[in-house]
Amino acid sequence: MAVILHSASRVSAARFNLPPRSPAHIRRRSLPFRCLSSSLPFPADGARYHRELEAAVDVVERACRLCVDVKKALLSGDGRILEKTDRTPVTVADFGVQALVSLELGNLFPSIPLVAEEDSASIRSTDLEDYVVDAVANKASSEDHPLTKDAVLEAIDRGGKNEFSIGAQPASYWVLDPIDGTRGFLKGSESLYVVGLALVVGGEVVLGAMGCPNWQQDLSNVTNSRPGMIMVSHIGCGTWTRRLPPLLSNTSAKDAYWTRCFVDGFSAVHEARFCIPESQTWEKFPLSTSFKATMETDTPGEGEIVLLPTCCGSLCKYMMVASGRASVFILRARTRTSIKAWDHAVGMICVHEAGGKVTDWEGSQIDLAADATERRIVFPKSGVIVSNGKLHNKILDMTSSGSTSIL
Repeated sequence: MAVILHSASRVSAARFNLPPRSPAHIRRRSLPFRCLSSSLPFPADGARYHRELEAAVDVVERACRLCVDVKKALLSGDGRILEKTDRTPVTVADFGVQALVSLELGNLFPSIPLVAEEDSASIRSTDLEDYVVDAVANKASSEDHPLTKDAVLEAIDRGGKNEFSIGAQPASYWVLDPIDGTRGFLKGSESLYVVGLALVVGGEVVLGAMGCPNWQQDLSNVTNSRPGMIMVSHIGCGTWTRRLPPLLSNTSAKDAYWTRCFVDGFSAVHEARFCIPESQTWEKFPLSTSFKATMETDTPGEGEIVLLPTCCGSLCKYMMVASGRASVFILRARTRTSIKAWDHAVGMICVHEAGGKVTDWEGSQIDLAADATERRIVFPKSGVIVSNGKLHNKILDMTSSGSTSIL
């Protein structure tokens, strides 16, 4: 079924009352809609946070353009790379995206705080400050006065660790990962990285937007297809995708289509496609005692499962599951590494609204309020399981025998 949507507000919400997941024999079911400008594929009267999601889509798309621009400069030899204390490579794009998102959302929703990955301590009093200011100025909304260095640094710190304390009471706040998969950002044009933004209200993720500039919609025609995708979700309204607008030209009618996406319908473990963190090996997971992993997606042998090569970070793997490209993403907790809220919040709602499920290894929901003061860390028992839903209990049963953290 296809509907040309000229104005979201003119379409009855009943027309979007679609089943939450695809039938078992269909890998992915999609419904295309054409929307104007940044309109969402569902009406405002059926989505409480419609305005917030429109703003999230707009700023995530601009943040993706910022990433692409900075990466071009990076690859041209400027070498704008900085190392954080935990040895994760950080670029001007990281700080630029956080500043851009903070500025835009702070102007539109000044009462909603931001929980984000970076703070400006690493770039203060370095020559990177000017690079960040330039990158943000090119993408920020026009104002009567130019952006100052202090304004950009303050915007970065608005999401930093020491900016505020939320406390134990239910709260509304944005969660941002400026670039999830920074190593992928640095690797090349085919590596995946994600700008991820979510809104949490009372401990529940109510909307999310993820932009992936290198995502290939058509894997069979990578050479000729233009990469880039944005994925959005709103509680009760499903998960939708559309291609990122071209960087140097006007958006075409073809690019204006939103497509509703669903998780795949596989219910047998040996048929499923798996993702794991690139820092962990299949042999570290309890499922490895029953199945060997192969990357031969077309011809897995008996006793084998397909392990998809994905890079980098967690959010692209959530996108894989929500879009039906992967069936399961498993992460095993490490005793010496904390699990950050921004690596999971937006992915959780996208998978849930696509018909999937996200829990820890004991089947409990991920508690975003477990870090009662700062909302920066989550504590899933033994790790995280992201699935198409149908496989979830089977995966839980198979992981229960090895549900301990690894070093």
